[in-house]
Amino acid sequence: MWFNDYKADARRVYETLLGGGIGIIPTDVGYVILGVTAEAIWKIFRVKRRKPEKLNAMCGCLEMHRDLHLLDDDRRAVVSAIVGDADLPMGTVAPGRLDHPALASLDEDVLDQTTDEGTIAMLLNAGPLLDELARIAFADNRLVIGSSANISLRGVKFRADDIESEIREAADIVVDYGLSRWNRYGKSSTMIDVGRMRVVRYGSCFDLIDDLLARRFGISLPPDPSG
Repeated sequence: MWFNDYKADARRVYETLLGGGIGIIPTDVGYVILGVTAEAIWKIFRVKRRKPEKLNAMCGCLEMHRDLHLLDDDRRAVVSAIVGDADLPMGTVAPGRLDHPALASLDEDVLDQTTDEGTIAMLLNAGPLLDELARIAFADNRLVIGSSANISLRGVKFRADDIESEIREAADIVVDYGLSRWNRYGKSSTMIDVGRMRVVRYGSCFDLIDDLLARRFGISLPPDPSG
């Protein structure tokens, strides 16, 4: 049986990013474009035609969540239930440990685009390649910053072949694993501010996350206004 070599691919991508390059990789909620250096991150903004006031998100893993997010045990249990027990992806927002060496590795302007009133956002459990890449970088006290691999407002891409040519051409490495797992939602990740328990973005698997929160924690979220 054929399997993707996540560990080797993550190492190749990280070495490219560390050298100032840009990478495109698959996640369970669509393809993302990534950088580590300030030059690469701002190039991604330009090629995506992304508004400069838009905030960055980190590629995350559970080690990052434990070390960088400041949450009470009951809210950590919420995150663990969603991304662990239920195996669902989630953009996770929470107050951050802003003095951590990994955050200190970011240029000041990038750090400003990566924090919001003391909170930081990271994508958790969006596939083994993203997890491994985040883990490698975090062990090196670095952060991988990214966003969806598409021109802004043109929709998440769930196949590498669907990514606009100018986005692909900006990348120094592209990893293609075919169709993304949660493609049927047609959306990027659901993002929740776990500290304040509010929805930042309605996205993939919101229905499943909402149901889990209600059943296990008695937490009710406002319904998705898009229906």
